Amino acid sequence: MLSWAVTFLIIALIAAVFGFGGIAGASVGIAKLLFFVFLVLFFISLVFGGIRRPVV
Repeated sequence: MLSWAVTFLIIALIAAVFGFGGIAGASVGIAKLLFFVFLVLFFISLVFGGIRRPVV
């Protein structure tokens, strides 16, 4: 998921360089959304991974 966020960020940068403001803005929005979804899922996995008890 993080790789998709980076991909959309690169698309946004390239679009901004060539003057496509609408595409750049949309790509930045998608990249931000994917990055925050990645962070939420990462922290959830950390919490639930730390709660798991070792099998005796």
